[in-house]
Amino acid sequence: MSTTTNTTMDTVLIFDTTLRDGEQSPGATLSSAEKLEIARQLKLLGVDIIEAGFPAASPDDFAAVQRIAQEVGTPDGPVICGLARAVESDIRTCWESIKDAAKPRIHTFLGTSDIHLKHQMKLTQAEALERVREMVTLARSLCADVEFSPMDAGRTDPQFLIEVLAVAVECGATTLNIPDTVGYVTPEEYGELIANLIAETPGAGKGSGIIWSVHCHNDLGLATANSLAGVMAGARQVECTINGIGERAGNTSLEEVVMALHTRPQYYHLRTNINTKHITRTSRMVSNYTGIPVQPNKAIVGANAFAHEAGIHQDGVLKERTTYEIMTPQSVGLHASQLVLGKHSGRHALKVRLQELGYTVEGDALNQVFARFKAVADAKKTVTDADLEALMTDEFGGPQEYFQLCDLQVACGTMGMPTATVKIKTPSGETVVEARVGTGPVDATYRAIDAIVNMPNVLLEYSVHSVTEGIDALGEVTVRITPGKNIQESLQTFGGYGADSDIVVASAKAYMAALNRMIAALGTENIPAEGQSSAIGVGD
Repeated sequence: MSTTTNTTMDTVLIFDTTLRDGEQSPGATLSSAEKLEIARQLKLLGVDIIEAGFPAASPDDFAAVQRIAQEVGTPDGPVICGLARAVESDIRTCWESIKDAAKPRIHTFLGTSDIHLKHQMKLTQAEALERVREMVTLARSLCADVEFSPMDAGRTDPQFLIEVLAVAVECGATTLNIPDTVGYVTPEEYGELIANLIAETPGAGKGSGIIWSVHCHNDLGLATANSLAGVMAGARQVECTINGIGERAGNTSLEEVVMALHTRPQYYHLRTNINTKHITRTSRMVSNYTGIPVQPNKAIVGANAFAHEAGIHQDGVLKERTTYEIMTPQSVGLHASQLVLGKHSGRHALKVRLQELGYTVEGDALNQVFARFKAVADAKKTVTDADLEALMTDEFGGPQEYFQLCDLQVACGTMGMPTATVKIKTPSGETVVEARVGTGPVDATYRAIDAIVNMPNVLLEYSVHSVTEGIDALGEVTVRITPGKNIQESLQTFGGYGADSDIVVASAKAYMAALNRMIAALGTENIPAEGQSSAIGVGD
């Protein structure tokens, strides 16, 4: 029996793979510390299983999974799962990384479609069955909770799929996951597939204690629909990611599945263990740490999800909210301001509002936030919840600062050349000033920063948008960079995030965050020795 079957069968278990499949999104690489913070937030969110990573992929991934198992995998916490290929070394490495969790799970997989067996696995169907038998048996000898996935199940011959799953059950698998790995099937096909597998797989029918799981990709925009079709057909675990991030077009979006079941209980007759009020905060944390912005019209967590601009909609909502809203903003953790914050507000009012938003800030940290708050309030008539969320993320959500931005001054306009002067504190504690000319203020700023940091990279993406409406809105900037002097030199990408009422300052913060994240990943030994740049040292 699975370690998660203590929940009733009218409950759909939420298996979050943000830290594994989600991190495979281009540019979404996370540090071990960032993974741990997201895992802690996922625990608060109430997910049942956290797939913490692919331990055999790298020493850093192993360390991140191990630390999550030790610190988040408490008896009252979620199952901590690691992914492993159906290879002995992967499975043993996976077990070593998760064994300290109170509720560990090994998730092993093998491609089963004809195209995967022929071109990737180089196995016959008979050889694949024997591999499943050996590796699931090994996993079960190490761990009582074993999940098996026949990769590319959506394109696998249905009869062979039943044979593979039957072997996995016979050898001790407790959860059977049916991945639509390439986002190929339609909801009708997928629902029928799940129903047939439950009915025809020996030892895995209703009442067997086996949990059936769905794992859908979004290549045709059907991931959520397919997952819900699978649930209606009898699956009781959904594998998903925050904001729907993941390979290619992404995975099933956690918030979409959860809120569909939450909003339509009379249709699905199912529930989850998710605390929906933590959805928005978790979404923003993942977006900020990965550097992947949430599209404004994204269901549930997009900036426009609860916004009404059309006059007819505004009139309807003012008269009766349910005319155009099927769920409340509060149900997913959004808050209507109860305190109007501005430049005349004091520390107590700010502290209370932050507590209502889920942030506990005391002492020096409160003084630090209050100083930033006052700066924003001086530039705006009203400081909104979105301003505060962005401010908190910018203040406390960034990577370790090897190089720290101290000051920035920019001159630009129709006359003269755009010039930026930056003052940066280096890892040795020296304060350095550099000025550069660029094609615009942001380009000049980045050139000046590069002159001091001296870490060659290519800027792949630069995105800027306003957090709130109005000419005095707080601006958010996200960037993605790759090491080296051209794109071909590296497959790694690093994201950065910055927020400020001055968009050039926000741009500098985002770029510095990406550079610091790149340094953290590549190692501090790659930081150039002092004196290699042409920057001017000005001391402390």
